[in-house]
Amino acid sequence: MTRFFTICLLFISTIAFAKPPKNQYVRIRSSYGDVIIRLYNETPKHRDNFIKLTKQGFYNGTLFHRVIQDFMIQGGDPDSRDTTKNQKGKELGNGDVKYTIPAEFRDSLFHKRGALGAARDDNPAKASSGCQFYIVEGKRFTPAKLDTVEIKRLKGRKIPAWQRDIYTSVGGAPHLDQNYTVFGEVVSGIDMVDRIAALKRDGNDRPEDNVPMTIELLSKKECKQLDELLWPKEK
Repeated sequence: MTRFFTICLLFISTIAFAKPPKNQYVRIRSSYGDVIIRLYNETPKHRDNFIKLTKQGFYNGTLFHRVIQDFMIQGGDPDSRDTTKNQKGKELGNGDVKYTIPAEFRDSLFHKRGALGAARDDNPAKASSGCQFYIVEGKRFTPAKLDTVEIKRLKGRKIPAWQRDIYTSVGGAPHLDQNYTVFGEVVSGIDMVDRIAALKRDGNDRPEDNVPMTIELLSKKECKQLDELLWPKEK
């Protein structure tokens, strides 16, 4: 009986240990610090594509090629690591992969400070770039300015009250909501975004000095630890 009980405990422990983490996290490294980002399960197409490219090492050596203080920092252009195309002063942001990702708009996912979003061109379906992304630095909005955003930029769409509270207290970029897919958020290291967004830039909003990045997936163990730290009641 004791032996059977021990075997059962070992079996249960093995099952618990083998259970995958609820979320996948990635680390973006730069000379200005690191950020850790949680990829949203609610946007599976964008999540899985970002994981795929990260596993391939696609982003390593690419630059944050567009930065605007109080707004966002953008990267992921494959041309930005091409020495024939990334010389100082040249405009970047036109490089891409040969596919797009269908928009995955969710009412609960919005452009708060630290949001990870997918860049895109001006296509009517609002499909996302297959590789370029941005991280929102954002700024705080007054209720009156949010009213103006609703009328002029969101074409009358009302920002939910709980999101308005975050835009007025924490900040973000509300005019992008439901126009660009949000597929993750910074959970650690937002200071990196602030430092890069504040860099001197040229007329194309490209930093005067290159800011290369590397991106890596966190291990299952690290992801489980973050899940437990950030959402302890969801075990």
